[in-house]
Amino acid sequence: MSGHAEIAEVWPRDGRLRLVGALHGHAPRRRAFDRLRALTTAAGEWSLQFVLRDDRGRPWRLRYPAPLDGTRFDVSLPVADLAPEDLRVPAYWDVWLSAPDARLRAGRLLDGITGKKEIMVYPGQSVPRADAAVLVRPYYTVKDNLSVEVRPAR
Repeated sequence: MSGHAEIAEVWPRDGRLRLVGALHGHAPRRRAFDRLRALTTAAGEWSLQFVLRDDRGRPWRLRYPAPLDGTRFDVSLPVADLAPEDLRVPAYWDVWLSAPDARLRAGRLLDGITGKKEIMVYPGQSVPRADAAVLVRPYYTVKDNLSVEVRPAR
């Protein structure tokens, strides 16, 4: 499927990560149109997923309900969820918007700004763990997709 989840706002603060965005360019086949419309109005069908990039043999996936208002979504989650005790760091989570029949990468592609990895730098938030604190920080990849890094706090 084509399209992506266009991220409009990233709010990393107060121990939470809030992501606001909208579906963009997702063009299902005509016969699936009514099903997509039903999915966009059914609470809980869409979810924001965080998928560990290198799962090291364990499939790490975190899901948060992302009900759509038209094509828009607004999801907030505790950053501590992205830094469980048994997660080896550094770790990198890729962000997706998913439904039973769609999986769209989250990113910011429509603003005309390329190279966000070096331009848009978000603050990290410290998460205490038994061994040592880690820093959780959203960032844009070289392809302007949204990901989250978890690394040792310095």
